[in-house]
Amino acid sequence: MRSNLPAALMLLLSIVSCKTTNIMPVFNIPFETNANQTLKYHEIITCYEKMARAHPGIFQCTAVGSTDIGEPLHVAVLSTGGEFDPEKIRRAGKRILLINNGIHPGEPEGIDATVMLLRDYLGNEAFLKSLNDLVIVVIPVYNVDGCLNRNSFTRANQNGPESYGFRGNARNYDLNRDFVKCDSRNARTFNQIFQTWMPDIFVDNHTSNGADYQYTMTLIATQHDKLAAPLGTFLQKTMLPELYGEMKKRDWEMIPYVDGPGATPDSGISGFCDYGRYSTGYAALWNTIGFMPETHMLKPFKDRLQSTYHFMDVVVKFMTAHHAEIGRVRAAAWETTRTKRQFVLDYALDQKSRDTITFKGYTAKYKPSEVSGLPRLWYDRAEPYEKQIPYYNYFKPSVTVDKPYAYIIPQAWENVLERLKINDVEMSRLEADVEIEVETAFIRDFKTRNHWEGHYYHYGIQLDKKIMTRKFFKGDYVVFTNQDANRYLLETLEPNAPDSWVAWNFFDPVLMQKEYFSAYVFEDLAAEFLKENPAVQAELDAKRAAEPEFAADGSAQLDWVYRQSPWHEPTHRMYPVGRLLTAEKLPLAD
Repeated sequence: MRSNLPAALMLLLSIVSCKTTNIMPVFNIPFETNANQTLKYHEIITCYEKMARAHPGIFQCTAVGSTDIGEPLHVAVLSTGGEFDPEKIRRAGKRILLINNGIHPGEPEGIDATVMLLRDYLGNEAFLKSLNDLVIVVIPVYNVDGCLNRNSFTRANQNGPESYGFRGNARNYDLNRDFVKCDSRNARTFNQIFQTWMPDIFVDNHTSNGADYQYTMTLIATQHDKLAAPLGTFLQKTMLPELYGEMKKRDWEMIPYVDGPGATPDSGISGFCDYGRYSTGYAALWNTIGFMPETHMLKPFKDRLQSTYHFMDVVVKFMTAHHAEIGRVRAAAWETTRTKRQFVLDYALDQKSRDTITFKGYTAKYKPSEVSGLPRLWYDRAEPYEKQIPYYNYFKPSVTVDKPYAYIIPQAWENVLERLKINDVEMSRLEADVEIEVETAFIRDFKTRNHWEGHYYHYGIQLDKKIMTRKFFKGDYVVFTNQDANRYLLETLEPNAPDSWVAWNFFDPVLMQKEYFSAYVFEDLAAEFLKENPAVQAELDAKRAAEPEFAADGSAQLDWVYRQSPWHEPTHRMYPVGRLLTAEKLPLAD
């Protein structure tokens, strides 16, 4: 909720309250003289460079990797102890917060708010001392490409700032759909940054679209049912109540992200099932609690920036107060990930379980459209309301799988292996050819969504599984499932997972049949085959009797016989990755 004080005054007070010493900020940003302005890309990097020069012992900003536009990503680190080695930081028992900004540069309040927050911390000795158990890592701008593509029109529903970046990157990817498939250099660099720092908490700043209501800040949190115990319970029972309570005390009352089954929020709102394609879903694969603050698009930019500033500050203070408990629950979650046998690949919203929350909205009405003359929705801000609405935020498993002892991945699939390496997955290689019995999946059926983020996304994937002896070759990869990466492995390598690499077309060549037959030649071979295999003949007769359309289609019958015959290619729709179900002695390279 918006404070009763003027927004500009509130921001000034929040900054002044951070200045208990005589250390003054080394710079100001355009927002502080014009509340409808946001930093441009090179101004952003300059701000971080200024902070690094002013505080060389505790603040660093370095260029890392690349993006599709050719610019590097920058990573800034605030470490009051002067230690910048992630391994040493973790061994010291410190918690790590990763903040990501500008994934959608048209939603820029996180960019400016983070600059101001870091500057205010660095300018306050008391605040710096409070960070002894916490290291803050920041990606100043993730979608550098879109940030450089500045305009004033592509966020048609948004109330400021005057100009901003564009949602798509240099290849027009929405980067918040790319964390698992990693089509962009941005995402591949991010995966490496994430693996380097392996944060305890992750914040990815955004602006919402959708209904109108009274709140400036809404929040998507990692779906608690998807987190390994006891991490999900800690998020749901401890962290979220405290974050919501503290934001309300600061006059920035939050509500869960407003999305639901009806056209307006009155009928209730639903939690978000964040798959690995999204930033918080990717973070959850690594037992990291993720938050996606979504400020409301229709609120003034200055209010959106302030609420983002305060949310990040509340997260920092929570982490410093609960640093030991965060370490304990996350360690327990890692142990669960390494040792549990069954993993959930997909979830469904539990419509029977819900909470009731207070919602402060505006009355939804309909009136004739001045464009079409037909009824159109609008929200009457002269009629605010406060009422109880249902909140559906419980998900139940819909697809589960027992983890294998190991996966064996043919070295031919370099695009998959590259992503495993980026994510520091532990892998071994065969030092000799081997024939071994593995479980192999055949893709029986699937549906396809056209033109989605550079792919023809597959879903509803149905499998047939067979135990069969297969040959693997020297140099093929063996991935044992007794490691921290287990959840990432199962949600990418199991073909029927919603963000598997089968779903994202990495294995599409196996879906296409490479050989077939000329009917007039195969007719004689098929007839001879049926004579030699009376059981197949009986099955064909039964199918004809049960399916009149099939019985009337000679080509369909010939194709059916072909698929039962030895002439049908064995690798058609065969998923190349083998599942080794039990421990076996393999010839592995040192």
